[in-house]
Amino acid sequence: MTTRARAEAAYLAPRAAWALGGVALLALGSAVLLGAHVGVDPFTSANIGVSARLGVGLGPYQLAVNAVLLVPVLVWGRHYVGLGTVINMVMVGFFVQWFSALLAPVLPDPPGLLLQAALFVVGIVLFTAGASAYMTAGIGTAPYDAIAPMVVDRTRARYRVVRVIQDLAFVGLAIAFGGPVGVGTVMTAFFAGPLIDFFNERVNKPLLHRLLPAGGPREARPR
Repeated sequence: MTTRARAEAAYLAPRAAWALGGVALLALGSAVLLGAHVGVDPFTSANIGVSARLGVGLGPYQLAVNAVLLVPVLVWGRHYVGLGTVINMVMVGFFVQWFSALLAPVLPDPPGLLLQAALFVVGIVLFTAGASAYMTAGIGTAPYDAIAPMVVDRTRARYRVVRVIQDLAFVGLAIAFGGPVGVGTVMTAFFAGPLIDFFNERVNKPLLHRLLPAGGPREARPR
């Protein structure tokens, strides 16, 4: 193995593990929100609704949707693609499916109001902390998350406007197919950004700076 190859491996391996941990945390947050019956993020909500109508599991369906979304990203936004892209697009749907199955025997259905409120807070915190971790790993962006910045790169439109339009389109798809839409969906569509920024600056970036290599040849361009 050459010196460059060793340097790339030393950079990628711990960041891939960090991204995988973030994806697992994000998915656990989604599963907690599902258990609370408060709705999940627009993309997951739409995928749950459509996959249920088709009679397939969330994991394989979300992987298929991500594969479709990856095509335009590869054409017009290849710099957003990396190992983290693959980790997210392959694992999130399966993790949500698995965590939901683990939580189902434990949580009452439906939960009482106090438990529902507590689960909502826990779910949002886990979801945004996990999203921050996978993003700050710096090794690629999920296809869904790459769409808005890719549009911004080519049109100079405002990122928040493009992202809200994108999320609202998937909320409409979720409603049309009976996906779990609720206050959790609204929170993740409109208000998750500040929490993700908080975890970026106060938690994940400082931890990455202390624990992992600070730079590398394949680091994704920050959003």
